[in-house]
Amino acid sequence: METQTRTLIEQDRNHVWHHLSQHSVLKNQDPLVMVKGEGSRIWDAKGNSYLDASSGGVWCVNVGYGRTEIADAVRDQIAKLNFFASTAGTQPVAEFSEKLLEKMPGLSRVYYASSGSEANEKAFKIVRQISQQKYGGKKHKILYRERDYHGSTIGALSATGQEERRQHYGPFASGFVEFPHCCEYRSQFGDVTDYGVLAAKELEKVILREGPDTVGAVIFEPITAGGGVITPPDGYWPAVMDICKKYNVLIHIDEVVCGMGRTGEWFGYQHYGIKPDLVTLAKGVASSYAAISCLVTTEAIFEEFLSEGEDREVYFRDVSTYAGCTAGPAAALANLEILERENLVENSAKIGEYLLEKFHGLAEKHHIIGDVRGKGLLLGIELVSDRALKTPVVEAVTVKIAGACMKKGLIIGRTNRSFKYLNNTLCFCPVLTLTKTEADFIVDTLDAVLTEFTEL
Repeated sequence: METQTRTLIEQDRNHVWHHLSQHSVLKNQDPLVMVKGEGSRIWDAKGNSYLDASSGGVWCVNVGYGRTEIADAVRDQIAKLNFFASTAGTQPVAEFSEKLLEKMPGLSRVYYASSGSEANEKAFKIVRQISQQKYGGKKHKILYRERDYHGSTIGALSATGQEERRQHYGPFASGFVEFPHCCEYRSQFGDVTDYGVLAAKELEKVILREGPDTVGAVIFEPITAGGGVITPPDGYWPAVMDICKKYNVLIHIDEVVCGMGRTGEWFGYQHYGIKPDLVTLAKGVASSYAAISCLVTTEAIFEEFLSEGEDREVYFRDVSTYAGCTAGPAAALANLEILERENLVENSAKIGEYLLEKFHGLAEKHHIIGDVRGKGLLLGIELVSDRALKTPVVEAVTVKIAGACMKKGLIIGRTNRSFKYLNNTLCFCPVLTLTKTEADFIVDTLDAVLTEFTEL
């Protein structure tokens, strides 16, 4: 077994290019190779076991590891029919679309792709095509919020408010414009009682500056995820919706992280009464048992692409090869059934509230904790070197803390080279099956690590 393990590690070291990794580091240490998962736990090639509070490292294994019923559903479907181009329909696509839309009142159409980045690209293309068809190409601009993340393609990065993730990849696509964040802990206006409304008005200022007749849509994460787990302040969303309605701006909600029960509702936007025009989904749609993403729209958006008579150019002229793979919707159907049967959305809300309360308890004990925030099982702890001044710790601190947690058998996330000065948030996004016992392990491990760290 030792020989097999070494062979596997060397194969990885010699041939695999890892995401978000500086490979010069691996010259002096073994790469991490995962080999097995079950429930909320995962094992590496050396036999080490971890409670995974990151749901696969990128917040996507919502129903947990080792779900044989999803694997069986995928096997059965691809043995029957593995693929046909999305110019036609397939049984799992039709069935999943109906079941998904039952959870999304006000929306009626699902367009399929393979990743969150790609789903967002589809939405951008829809906005641009509507601009061409309806506004002579003028209402083409897409606004995006500082600190939000929307994907890794050039188009998606053009709409991402994280400067370090964008570094080295410009020039970006034109027509994407940033507006300010809504993180109340780092208020741009000082200590005010109406922060949410003031933050929303920053969006209106940008719309007016750019010209309302040029702005077609605005994209948001309902809760900023990788940018620091930022929950919107009171008053923010009602004001945003009023502004978008006033200036005829489409609302695009990126639910790639927040969707499918992660926040304690089926979708993050449902906490706030938002009425979106476009919603993009990925990650938890199939809990990453197969690749799938969705762009979900209102019927009004769909009807923008209908035409009769001689005008045949109006249809949405887009295609994605692997949108036709039936493994994704088959896995998504089985995943949805598990979420419903095991009441995992409710569990996310219940255990998330318990974990949030425990984190607030840690904040009373450890002065390195500046802020605790989140909803459901999407939680963040912002670390500071000075509470009074809210001075963010340097990223090396979060690296050390996450590494120390891992040595104790706990995998957590963190803001990772996203900003120049605000890579200081520990991120917790465990599987939605998390129990109180497992939540206590997360809290106790973090408590021990923070105690050791502050004593150094």
